[in-house]
Amino acid sequence: MHALTFSRFGGPEVFEWSALPDPVPSPGIAIVRTAAIGLNFADIYRRQGRYHLAGSPPWIAGYEAAGTIAALHPDDSRGGWSLGQRVAFADSPYANAELVAVPLDKLIRLPVHTDFDTAAAVLLQGMTAQFLSSDSYAVRAGDNVLVHAAGGGVGLLLTQLATARGARVIALASSAEKREAALLAGARLAIDSGDGWVKRVRAALPDGADVVYDSIGGTLGNSLDLTRTGGTVVFYGMAAGNPDPVDPRVLMDRSLTLVGGDLWNVLTSAQARQERADALFAAIRDGALRVPIAARFALADGAKAHALLEGRGVSGKVLLIPKHMDVQVPRAEDAQ
Repeated sequence: MHALTFSRFGGPEVFEWSALPDPVPSPGIAIVRTAAIGLNFADIYRRQGRYHLAGSPPWIAGYEAAGTIAALHPDDSRGGWSLGQRVAFADSPYANAELVAVPLDKLIRLPVHTDFDTAAAVLLQGMTAQFLSSDSYAVRAGDNVLVHAAGGGVGLLLTQLATARGARVIALASSAEKREAALLAGARLAIDSGDGWVKRVRAALPDGADVVYDSIGGTLGNSLDLTRTGGTVVFYGMAAGNPDPVDPRVLMDRSLTLVGGDLWNVLTSAQARQERADALFAAIRDGALRVPIAARFALADGAKAHALLEGRGVSGKVLLIPKHMDVQVPRAEDAQ
């Protein structure tokens, strides 16, 4: 098989298109032939050396993909799994390859109405948006919800889910295109996240937000300031670096709640993965959730996909497509 690998940390240029031995099944481990692979900022951070990587180089990035079961161990042939079965996964490593060894308890069965591209585009970001809006803070009808990076993958899905619950979403985004995408996703108002954004948000929410979803990091202090007394800030990312420490007196004096959010803390079993994925698939089938795909690149050209996503110039999901799917590499202008 071939895989997108890297043996040193750095920019997209460190990637290599490498021929590697095919993985083999073992008890509890199936081999998935990927059809669509989701690209996430975590993959960029791993390539940059910002996340710990186990083992020795060459490393294979990626945790999210959809495809079919290509091989099973004989011990697993009666466990409800079969060759050719359509599956996906959101939290198993080495996804940037034509063949991936995946634990059976991390596989998610795909319904007939969900195609590979949609599954690879929605699982990681969709389940993140899902637990942020239901577990970290249960969004209610009438809530004023402020969403940072609302034009990104999680932001667009979070905006849709919060709007579907009857909330009023105020979207922060860096470009006119991303603000337009947030409005199309249901945001009541989209605000430029450039210089002066705090003043603009305060004018739109003079009494403060009921909840602020902050994936930026460096904006955490501002997010707390823009939350109403008794409100909540959900911190779930550090796109702009680590946040400054928070004085507990700030929380006490205004009865604020600061919640951390990490998807891996809720994907604790095969049943939890399937149930949460099924809820997303049903919302897509019923038209309540739209999954925007910004661009598709051949897996071999993953460096171009990384450069596009790292430049933060797209709104929606970037997918990597293995060669056997015969996908055309998009021109740069088509990916905008």
